[in-house]
Amino acid sequence: MSEKDGDDDGQKPKNVFSTLMADGEWLFIKGEYKKAIDSFTTALTLKPDEKNCFVGRAKCYLKMGQSENALKDAEASLKEDKTFFEGLYQKAEALYCMGEFEFALVFYHRGQKLRPQVQEFRLGIQKAQEAIENSVGCPSSVKLEIKGDLSFLQKDEERVQPITAIQHLTKERKQQTQKTPKNEKTTRQLLGEFYSDKKYLENLLKDEDLVKGKTRSGERLQDVIQSCLTYLDTCTELWNPEKPICARERDRKLMQQKCSKLHSSALSEPAQFLLKSLDDIDAELTSGNAEGGLKKAKGVMKTVQGWSEKEIPNKKEVLGSLHSCIGNALIDLGNMDKALDHHQKDLELAKQCKLPEAMSRALDNIGRVYARTGQFTKAIEFWEKKIPLVRGGLEKTWLFHEIGWCYLELNRYKEARDYGVRSVAAADEIADGKWQINANVLVAQSEMKLGNFESSVTSFDRALTHAKLQGDDFATNAIQKALDEAKQHLSQ
Repeated sequence: MSEKDGDDDGQKPKNVFSTLMADGEWLFIKGEYKKAIDSFTTALTLKPDEKNCFVGRAKCYLKMGQSENALKDAEASLKEDKTFFEGLYQKAEALYCMGEFEFALVFYHRGQKLRPQVQEFRLGIQKAQEAIENSVGCPSSVKLEIKGDLSFLQKDEERVQPITAIQHLTKERKQQTQKTPKNEKTTRQLLGEFYSDKKYLENLLKDEDLVKGKTRSGERLQDVIQSCLTYLDTCTELWNPEKPICARERDRKLMQQKCSKLHSSALSEPAQFLLKSLDDIDAELTSGNAEGGLKKAKGVMKTVQGWSEKEIPNKKEVLGSLHSCIGNALIDLGNMDKALDHHQKDLELAKQCKLPEAMSRALDNIGRVYARTGQFTKAIEFWEKKIPLVRGGLEKTWLFHEIGWCYLELNRYKEARDYGVRSVAAADEIADGKWQINANVLVAQSEMKLGNFESSVTSFDRALTHAKLQGDDFATNAIQKALDEAKQHLSQ
C-alpha cells in the first residue's frame, strides 16, 4: 500500500464523521429530530468523546421532550471540559425543562460568568427566576424546609422523576417594615431582577443539609452556589450605578396592560384563565411537546370563541396569539400547510387590530414556513415586510441573515452579500459571537460566488476568529476548510 493510499484511508473516517454531523444539524433545522439523533449517534461511534456531537443530540432530545436524555448528553459534553459553555447551556435547559428551576438557574449563571456576551444565558436566568417566582413566590419571602438529602448521585439509570432537593417550600407573607440598609439598597438597584437570584442563593447556602449534596457530575452544590454568588458580587462592583433597563420588566408591564384590557378587575376569571393557559401552552412548546401544546391551544381557542367582546374586549388579539401558538406547534409537527394557514390568520387579525408587534410575529412565522418548504422568494417577501417592525439587535441580526441566506439559495449573490453585511453590523453592535460567525460566513460565501476572493478570505478570517473565541471547535474546523479553499482561489 502506498503512503498516499494510507493517508486517504485515514481521512475517510474523519470525512464520514463531518458528513454525519452536518446531516444531524440539517435534520435538526428541518425538525426531523429522530433522524438527527440517529446521525449524531452514528457520529459518536466514530468519535465517542466529541462534545459538539453530544450537544447536537441533546438539543434534539429537548425538542422531543426527553429531558433526562438531554441532561445525560449535556453532562457528557462537559466531561473533559467543564467550561464548555454550549454544554453548560444545554445542561441548564435540560434542568429547566425537568422543572428543576433552582439548579437550572445555577448553571445559567455559571455559563454567563464564562460567556457574558452570550445573550441566551441572560435570558435563561430571567426565565428560570420567573419560573421560581411563579412556583413559590419571591425567594426573599420563602422559608426553606429540606426533608431528605440531595440525591443527585443516584445511580439508578431508569429513574423517571427528578429528585427535588427542596421538597417543601412554604410562603411567608411578611410586611417589610424594617428599613433596608443603604448598601443593600445599592445592591438591589445595581443587580435589578438578579437581586432576587442573589437572595435565593444565599438562602440555599444557609441550609447545611442541602449544601452537602452534589450534582449529577459530582460537583459540590456549595461550590456551585458560592461561585454564582461571587460572580454576582463582582457584577455589583463593576456595573454602572444606573439601573439597567430589563427586557423582562418591559414584558411584564405589557402583560399587565393586556390584563387590564381583558376586564376592569385584574382578578377576573377570563384574565386568569387566559394568562395561565398561554403560560401552559408556551411551556409545552418550549419543552418540545408540540402535540400537548397544540391540544391545549385548540381547547383554549374554542373557549375564547364562545366569549363575547364584553368579556374580553381584545378578543381578536387573543385569538391571534392562539393562532400563532397553533401554527408554531404545527411547524414542529411538520404540518406546514396548516401551520401557514394559522399564521396567516394571525397576520389578518393583527392588521385588523393595528398591532405592530403581532404583525411582526406573524410575518416572522410565515417567512419561516416558506423557508422551511424551500419557497425562498415567498419567505423573502414576508421577511422584508417585517424589517420596519423589528425591535432589538438580536432580532435584526437574525432577520438580515435569514433573508440573505434565502437570496444565496436563489443564486442572487449580490443581495445575499448586502444582507450579510447588514447582519454583520447588527451582530457586531450587540457583540453576539454566534451571529458574528453566521453573518460573516454568509458574506464570505456570497463574495466567493461573486468571485471576490480577497473579500471572501477577509470575511472567513473574521468568522474564524469569532469561532475560536466562542470555543466552537466544529465551526472552527469547518470555517478553516472554507478559508483554505478561498485562499486557493486567491492564489490562482
